Amino acid sequence: MTKFVFVTGGVVSSLGKGIASASLAAILESRGLKVTLIKLDPYLNVDPGTMSPFQHGEVFVTDDGAETDLDLGHYERFITTRMRKTNNFTTGQIYKSVLEKERRGDYLGKTVQVIPHVTNEIQEYVKRGASADVDVAIVEIGGTVGDIESLPFLEAVRQMSLKLGPNQTAFVHLTYVPWIAAAGELKTKPTQHTVQKLREIGIQPDALLCRADRRVPDEEREKISLFTNVPEWGVISMWDVDTIYKVPRMLHEQGLDGLVCDKLRLATPPANLKRWDELVQEVEHPQATVRLAMVGKYTDLSDSYKSLNEALRHAGIHNHARVGIEYVDSETITPDNVGQLGAFDAILVPGGFGKRGIEGKVCAARFAREKKIPYLGICLGMQVATIEYARHKAGLEGANSTEFEPATPHPVIALIDEWQDADGSIQKRNAQSDLGGTMRLGAQSSDVKPGTLAHQIYGAVVTERHRHRYEANEHYLDRLQQAGLVISAITQREKLTEIVELPQGVHPWYVGVQFHPEFKSTPWAGHPLFISYVKAALAHQAARSDQPSIKAVA
Repeated sequence: MTKFVFVTGGVVSSLGKGIASASLAAILESRGLKVTLIKLDPYLNVDPGTMSPFQHGEVFVTDDGAETDLDLGHYERFITTRMRKTNNFTTGQIYKSVLEKERRGDYLGKTVQVIPHVTNEIQEYVKRGASADVDVAIVEIGGTVGDIESLPFLEAVRQMSLKLGPNQTAFVHLTYVPWIAAAGELKTKPTQHTVQKLREIGIQPDALLCRADRRVPDEEREKISLFTNVPEWGVISMWDVDTIYKVPRMLHEQGLDGLVCDKLRLATPPANLKRWDELVQEVEHPQATVRLAMVGKYTDLSDSYKSLNEALRHAGIHNHARVGIEYVDSETITPDNVGQLGAFDAILVPGGFGKRGIEGKVCAARFAREKKIPYLGICLGMQVATIEYARHKAGLEGANSTEFEPATPHPVIALIDEWQDADGSIQKRNAQSDLGGTMRLGAQSSDVKPGTLAHQIYGAVVTERHRHRYEANEHYLDRLQQAGLVISAITQREKLTEIVELPQGVHPWYVGVQFHPEFKSTPWAGHPLFISYVKAALAHQAARSDQPSIKAVA
C-alpha cells in the first residue's frame, strides 16, 4: 500500500519546496524505495500552458504530453521515476471535473460544496497520481499556508491522513527563518506563526525544514521545537548552498529520511548517496569554463529557462567544465550591435512564443552561422535559424513564419494543419489526435539521417518531447536543402522537420531542433545533444588562441 508524505510551505513562497521534495524523494530512493512525486497547484488555470513565463516560469512537458509545473522537472532530475499527466493538477482542473460531474448528474441533485465534493475530488486525484507499485508518494502542495487558494488542498490531505490511519502519512512543512541584520540574529517568530496556522487547519507537522541564508543554530532549533510541538530532531536546517545537488546530503545528515521512514514504519537499508557526493565533487572542481550567450526574451526571470539551464550545467559536468550562461535580451540585438555575441564561446536561442524579439534572434542565428560560432536553436530557435537561412542563403526574400507575419510571401514556418504553398494557395492537413489538436505535445520518435551530426549524437532514432504549434513548411524543404541546409530528421508519418543542421565541413557545429531536449536531461546521464554542444563550445574556445581567457558569468 502506498504511503504519503505531504509537503507544505509557509511564511513566503519561492523557498524551494520543489527542491526539498525532490531531495527527500532522492534520499528515500537511495534507500531502495520506489518513490513518485505529485504537485498540487492552487491556481484556477487548468494548466500552466497559457501562463506567462514571467509569472510562472517554464512549462515542463512530460512524455505523455502534459503541460505541467516546472517542479516536475526537478522531480525527474532527482529520481528515476518519470512524471505523467497525473503527477500535477491544479484547482482549475479540480473544479472543472467537479462541475462536469454536477452537469452530468453524478451527484444526484445534491448541493455541491467544497466539503465534501471538492476535497473528495482532490483525494481521488492524489491517489490516481500514486500508482499501486509505488512505496512512497511525496505530495507537494503549492502556495503558502494561510492563503485562501490552498485551503481546499490542505483540508483534503488532512482528511486523507485521517482516513488512511496511523503510520500511512507524514507531514513536512517548509518555513522561513529570516536573518534580521539590524538585530544581528535569526528570527523564529514567522515559523511559530505559520505552524500555528497549520495546526489550526488540523495538521501537525512531523518535520520542519527551516530555510535560512545560514545554518540555524541549535538554540534557535530548540526554541522552534518548543513553540511548534515538533521534536527537536524534526527541526531541520536548510541553509543556502551553491548547488542544489548538495541538498540531499544536507537533509540526510540531519536525519530527515530516517524520521520519515520511522513515521511510516518503513524498514529499509541505509541511504547510499555516493553518486550525489561524486556529482557535487564534479561540480566543484571543473577543469575548464565556457561562456554561452542565451538570446531570448524572458531573460528577466531565470526560471523561464529552468530545465535548459540545468541541461547546460549537466553537459558541463560531463565535459568537466563549468558553463557560464549570460542572458541576452533578443529585443536589444540588431545588425549594428550583434557583434557583441562574438565574445562568447557558443550561442543558444531557446524556445518561445510571439513576435517580440524575433528579428534579434534571426540576427543571432545569422551571426553564429557566418562567424562559425557553435549554435543551438531549440524549438523557436530552430525556426528562426530556418527563416534566416531561407532569407540569406536560399534567396527567399521576406521569408518568415505565419505566426509573426501572416502575409509573408514565403511562409517557411506555418501551423501544423495549415500550409501555404509557394504559389500562395492554402493547403490543409487534418491534425492527428496525438498531436494535441493544433499543438504537438509530448514524446515523438523520428529516424535520423545517416552521416549527419545529428546521427553522431542520437544514433538512428531520436525520441524527444515537443511543445509547439508551428512547423517547418514541407513545401520549402527542397529549396532549403538545395541551398545547403541539412534536414537531419523528419517524422515518418507527418513529414514534420525535427532537426536541421549545417554540414560539418561548412560549419563546426550548427544545429536546430524542433523539440525540447532539455526536458530529458539528468545530472547522471546528461543529454547527448547538450554534451556535444558544450564540447563544441570548448573546441571553439580553444581555437580562439589569440583571445584572452574569459571568466565565467555566474
